[in-house]
Amino acid sequence: MNILLAGATGTIGQAVADTLLSQGHDVLCTVRPGSSLRQTGLKTIECELTQPGSLKAALRSRPVDAVVSCMATRSGSAADAWAVEYEAQLNLLNEAAHAGAGHFVLVSAICVQKPVLAFQHAKRAFEEKLMQVRLDWSIVRPTAFFKSLSGQVARVQNGKPFLVFGDGLQTSCKPISDRDLARFITSCLSNPKKRNKLLPVGGPGPAITPMDQANHLFALLGQTPRIRHVPLALMNGLVGTFSLLGHVNQRMQDKAEFARTGRYYATESMLLWDIEKGCYDADATPEFGSDTLWDYYAKLIAGEARTDLGAHSVF
Repeated sequence: MNILLAGATGTIGQAVADTLLSQGHDVLCTVRPGSSLRQTGLKTIECELTQPGSLKAALRSRPVDAVVSCMATRSGSAADAWAVEYEAQLNLLNEAAHAGAGHFVLVSAICVQKPVLAFQHAKRAFEEKLMQVRLDWSIVRPTAFFKSLSGQVARVQNGKPFLVFGDGLQTSCKPISDRDLARFITSCLSNPKKRNKLLPVGGPGPAITPMDQANHLFALLGQTPRIRHVPLALMNGLVGTFSLLGHVNQRMQDKAEFARTGRYYATESMLLWDIEKGCYDADATPEFGSDTLWDYYAKLIAGEARTDLGAHSVF
């Protein structure tokens, strides 16, 4: 198939690109001006998807069978969230549909079930737009990524304690690896049962808590667990302070949104939400793949993998 891939410079996008190439697809990637891809065998289009019409000329003579979008905001600010998660996605959808694409695969997130943050509302808004169009769609909602749960590995290796919010048992998730998620995403292109569906997906169970992560990491390092419990009130205080300062300073508004994001992930599980019961349901959260977070921790410790959260780093 002729696949148009957006977000190929991110870790999930890179894994999807590798998987598509291994399956024999012809892959055309959108990249920001000045950006480059590490993979060979990929064709690229330089464009700024936040600007309508940026793809139109480039796609005029290129057939597109399907679109896979792994785009996501990098800064976490409210303005960037709506510019990327909604406007850019909508521009991509419109121009790809005009180019003849018959299927749009969107990588969303499990957390949009209970939207509170700007990027969650923006993702939900685009999901609703996508479900209204006449072409086929598949909306993949991953639980948690390995890299998002690995920010403290280096910290612990340097002799510092593992930080958990509250008792460390309030939240849990079924994290999925980039490789397994990429295989699930690309399977949407060939599996009719995954068309026009919302597809929550996690990695192999059972669900794990922050305390599970801490204890397993120390066990892999052969160390006695050193865990520091951070009061959730601290997160509330940061949100309140930055929100107050945000009335007069845009930078503080962005910090407030970042603090709200941290508080959300400290208090909400990344699992399927049961609306009727009003709780998260680990047993009902779909599982896919075979890679485990513990395998990834072992690779990080051995220097066989690296985690770079960039602007999203908390610890």
